[in-house]
Amino acid sequence: MTIAGVEISKADKIIFPKKKISKGDMVSYYERIAPLMLPYLKNRPLSLQRFPNGIDSNGFYQKSISDYFPDFIRTVKVETEEGSNTQILCNDTKTLVYLANQGTVEFHIWLSKKDRLRQPDKVIFDLDPSDDDFEKIKQGARLLRELLKKKNIDPSLMTSGKSGLHLYSQIRRGKDFDQVKETARKIAEEAEEQHPDLFTTQIRKDKRGSKIFVDYLRNAYAQTAVCPYSLRATEDAGVATPVEWRELSKIKSAAEYTIDNIFRRTGQLNKN
Repeated sequence: MTIAGVEISKADKIIFPKKKISKGDMVSYYERIAPLMLPYLKNRPLSLQRFPNGIDSNGFYQKSISDYFPDFIRTVKVETEEGSNTQILCNDTKTLVYLANQGTVEFHIWLSKKDRLRQPDKVIFDLDPSDDDFEKIKQGARLLRELLKKKNIDPSLMTSGKSGLHLYSQIRRGKDFDQVKETARKIAEEAEEQHPDLFTTQIRKDKRGSKIFVDYLRNAYAQTAVCPYSLRATEDAGVATPVEWRELSKIKSAAEYTIDNIFRRTGQLNKN
């Protein structure tokens, strides 16, 4: 079995046991979604979450490139506290397919690009629920959007594919991560101050109660966020999906879109 010029190994291996989704199915998904996903991946260092033996087994995160990866995989050298890492870039379908063939279920991206690693071009707020009340998360998203719009930021919206919602916005490069994170922290704390019964910035889970954690911590050097259209390592194979604000009222969960229905959605988008 060859996809996008990559020989797929153990294509019948089951990655998502509940739905009996094989590695071949997963790789085919990534080939098909590539035109929509690659613009989000391009030139951003990656963190891969790999499950070579399926999501019910122990997976692992990978940041540095493996020495056996082929030469067509592009990389970028990243400064770390310990020295440096050589991290993976995914700018084309062949690379995306190759990484999926390595058992990569989830793709997580930096908020900066390779040419200015310390200057983010995105800011993100991850609304992380403490319970299963998705209506509360939707209310929180609307309120945070109102706050951001008062600061001349109209964020985009994405279902996480798991339990929360992400609000993200493009920003002009120039400020470093420390400056952007500090601004994000102040916005999160302002949201908490305005709606103390709904929002919290408490990092410890046991201190949050039933409140929504406004996670601004991803806006830091070398931190990542799940890439739009990435699969999630959940039993239903959820997909992190960009959505329009007008659609929010109809969305019933953060895992509204899965590998089973995402192409019905993208097909409808192409018709509009």
